[in-house]
Amino acid sequence: MNSPFNQEQAELLNKLLPTLTESQKVWLGGYLAATQFETQSAVALETPEAPVSEVPVGNTKQIVSKEVTILYGSQTGNAQGVAEKARKTLEGLGFQVAISSMSDFKPNNLKKLQNLLIVASTHGEGEPPDNAIGFHEFLYGKRAPKLDDLNFSVLSLGDSSYEFFCQTGKDFDQRLEALGGKRIYSRVDCDLDYDEQVSQWIEGVLGGLNEAQGENSASQVHSTEASTVESTYSRNNPFKAEVLENINLNGRGSNKETRHLELSLEGSGITYEPGDALGIYPENDSELVESLIQKMGWDSEELVTINKQGEVLPLKEALISHFEITTLTKPLIEKAAKLSSSEELNELLSSENKDQLKSYLHGRDLLDLISDFGPWNGSVQEFVSILRKMPARLYSIASSTSANPDEVHLTIGALRYDAHGRERKGVCSSLLADRIEPGDTLPVYIQHNQNFKLPNNSDTPIIMVGPGTGIAPFRSFIQEREELGAEGKSWLFFGDQHFVTDFLYQTEWQKYLKDGVLTKLDVAFSRDTEEKVYVQHRLLEHSQELFEWLQEGAVVYVCGDEKNMAKDVHNTLIEIIEKEGKMSREKAEEYLANMKQQKRYQRDVY
Repeated sequence: MNSPFNQEQAELLNKLLPTLTESQKVWLGGYLAATQFETQSAVALETPEAPVSEVPVGNTKQIVSKEVTILYGSQTGNAQGVAEKARKTLEGLGFQVAISSMSDFKPNNLKKLQNLLIVASTHGEGEPPDNAIGFHEFLYGKRAPKLDDLNFSVLSLGDSSYEFFCQTGKDFDQRLEALGGKRIYSRVDCDLDYDEQVSQWIEGVLGGLNEAQGENSASQVHSTEASTVESTYSRNNPFKAEVLENINLNGRGSNKETRHLELSLEGSGITYEPGDALGIYPENDSELVESLIQKMGWDSEELVTINKQGEVLPLKEALISHFEITTLTKPLIEKAAKLSSSEELNELLSSENKDQLKSYLHGRDLLDLISDFGPWNGSVQEFVSILRKMPARLYSIASSTSANPDEVHLTIGALRYDAHGRERKGVCSSLLADRIEPGDTLPVYIQHNQNFKLPNNSDTPIIMVGPGTGIAPFRSFIQEREELGAEGKSWLFFGDQHFVTDFLYQTEWQKYLKDGVLTKLDVAFSRDTEEKVYVQHRLLEHSQELFEWLQEGAVVYVCGDEKNMAKDVHNTLIEIIEKEGKMSREKAEEYLANMKQQKRYQRDVY
C-alpha cells in the first residue's frame, strides 16, 4: 500500500509530534502501522498491540517489535534469578517482556518469536537442567522449525571445574544459529562468580536491541539497575548468621559424620520456603594455606589486591577467605602454565593429553599443582590473580520457617578422603565439622528454588525419596505440612549404610509416623544385609501401591546423589510405571515426562 503522506506532510507531522499527548501518539502509531506509513520521524510511536521501534535497513525502514521473550533452564534457581534481573532491566527501558521456564514454554511458539534471550545452567556432565530437557530435545529434534526471523542471545551458567563447562548454553547457542537465528549479542559463558558478566551481557543485549534506534542503552542500563536494588541480604551481601547448634547425627562407630546445624536469622528479614537452599561462604583450612605459602616462599603478610575494585588484604587472609584453592580447573592450569618453567605442564595441556589432564584435575588442589610443576615465576600478585573467587556452597534447607521462626537448619555430610598421598577435606563441610561452634557466625544467603516446591494443594499426596543428606528438604516439607495441618498423604523412602548409626532424624520420623503427619516410611540400609539394598529396591517392592499413588496425582520428589542414586531411581520409576500401568517402555517414559511437565516429578540432585 502506498503511503497517504507526501514528503511535505511528513515533515509537518514531525513538527507536530512533540505536541501530541501519549494517547494521541498511540492512536497515530496504530494508524501509521495499519497504513504501512514509512515515517521518517525521530519520535518512537507505539501501537496499541505492542511497542514497536524503527530500525533502519538500507534506505528503507521496518517496524521491529520491542517484545522480548526470556526462557530459562535452571536447576537450583541461579538461571531463573539472572532471567528475572534481565526482565526487570528490559521492562524498565520500555520493552514488553515475557519470561518463562523452558518447561512451561510451548516449543511450537518458537517460530512466532522475534527476540529471544536464553539463560541456561548446565547440570551434571554437560546435561540440561531438568526443566530444560524437553526444550533441548525439541530444538535438536526433527520438529524444530526454521528460525530465520529470530534474533537471540544466550547466557550460560556453569562451573569451570567440570569438563563440559556451560555445555547446555553452548548447545542452545549453536542450535539456534543452525536453525537460522541471528545473534543480537554473542554468547557469554559464566563461571561461579558471574555477577559482572551478567551485567555485561544484559548491557550487550540492550546494545544489540537498541543499536539501530539511536538510544544510549549503556546509561539506561545503569539507571535501571540502580532502581532495582536487591534486598538487603543476598548472594552479594550475605547475612552473618549465628550458629545455635552443631550436632553430629551419626552414632558412634559410623563411617560417616553428618552435621545438623541450626542458624539464627533473627533481625535479617530473610524468608525462605521449603525446597530452597542456603548458600554459605566458607573459609579455607589455615593449615593448607600455610603449606601453600611455605612451599612458594611467600610472605604471609604481603598485601595483595583481591578484586577489580582494588581491595587489598594480607596474603594469608586473602587465601583463607577470598580465593578458591582446593579445586583445579583447566582454565586455572592454562593460566598457571604461563607462570611455570615446567615443560611437563605444557605437555599436559596439549590436545593429545586430554585424558591425562582430566585425570590430573580429579582430586588434586593448588598445593599439588605448585608442588608438581615448579619452579614458578612471577610475583605473588600475579599468582593470586589467576585464582578464582571462593564460591558459596549451597545446601538444601532442612527446616520450615513456619515451625522454626528466625531459624534455618541444615544437614551436611563432612567430606574427608585420602588421595595422591594426602588427606583431603571438603572446604565447607570440614569447616562446619571441625572449626565452627555455637556462637560463631557464618556468611549466608537464601537461594530460592522454584523447581522443588510442595504442591499448592496440601491435600495432594507426596512421595519423597531422599537417602543420606538428601533427607534434608523432606524434613522441611513435613514440618511445613504439620504446621499447615495438611490432609494429603505422604510417603518417605530413606536409605543409608547402617540402621543403628546412620538413621538420620530417626526419632522425628517415628513421631511424625505415629502422629499421622507422615503416612508411610520405608528404609533401606545397604550394609546391614549380605546383599546391598537401596531406596530403588524399596520402591520396586511397593510398585503396585506406588503406582496407585501416582494415578491419584501424587508428586514425586528425589533429592541426593545425581550420578548414581537419582539415575537408578529414575529408571526404577519407569520400570514401575511400565509394569503396573501395563505400558510399553516408551509409553512409561512418556508418562514420567508428562509428570515432570506437570511439576509432579521434581528433583534436587547434585
